[in-house]
Amino acid sequence: MPIEKLQEYLRLKNYSPKTTRAYCSCTKLIYRYFKKPLNKITEQEFKNFLNNLLEKGYSPHTINQYHASLKLIFTKIYKIPFNFNIPYAKRGKKLPIVLSRNEIHRILNSIKNEKHKLLIALAYGAGLRVSEIVALKIKDINLDELSIHLKQAKGKKDRITIFSEKLKPGLQKLIAGKDKNDYLFTSERGGRLSPRTAQKVFENSLKKAKIKKGATFHSLRHSFATHLLENGVDIRYVQELLGHQNIRTTQRYTQVTNPKLKNIKSPL
Repeated sequence: MPIEKLQEYLRLKNYSPKTTRAYCSCTKLIYRYFKKPLNKITEQEFKNFLNNLLEKGYSPHTINQYHASLKLIFTKIYKIPFNFNIPYAKRGKKLPIVLSRNEIHRILNSIKNEKHKLLIALAYGAGLRVSEIVALKIKDINLDELSIHLKQAKGKKDRITIFSEKLKPGLQKLIAGKDKNDYLFTSERGGRLSPRTAQKVFENSLKKAKIKKGATFHSLRHSFATHLLENGVDIRYVQELLGHQNIRTTQRYTQVTNPKLKNIKSPL
């Protein structure tokens, strides 16, 4: 079956479990829709399929995943050219949702559980993704240099980031008596904390702090980058701390921080 072969290919290529699941899920749906070998799908049939998804309100990101999934099946599994003249769906450019410094403090002050407070503070103070913070191990933390060595993060790349000295006492307390290979944040049942639990901690703190912005856990990372740029940190250092491959990804934060725009007064 092409799906099993695709799964094997993605695993051997070291794709993340999340990406593997997404590609395989898309491939299963394409197969159920057409009910025939995927290499027999014509360009027009696939165009109609994608248009159908568009009419149902699927996002450009999701539509592009179906597009990429079939292309992988053609080129890597069937080993035939994918010559469909179908452009990828254009994705809208949204500005990142950034929390102000005051909102970050309100969020942290709303959390009574010390471990949960440290989780959110470290995610913000080091610019970490939710997948990165739950994967942190004791050995990744350098308390003397106030740095974190992230191993095989997004894109399977290592990087070094920073954290505030204010977090050092809390980290020392959390680390005490643990093995260097233990996870930094563990669940009540022991073992690694799940990303969903970390997200729930953030969502609950957002409600308690009475912040109405549509912020997510990832907004902590957006805020880290924005506040560094506001502090005058060179954008290339911010790019390195975030682990962005392309400077253009980091440059979107300059649209949020641009003081010249913020200082313009409305003519009303």
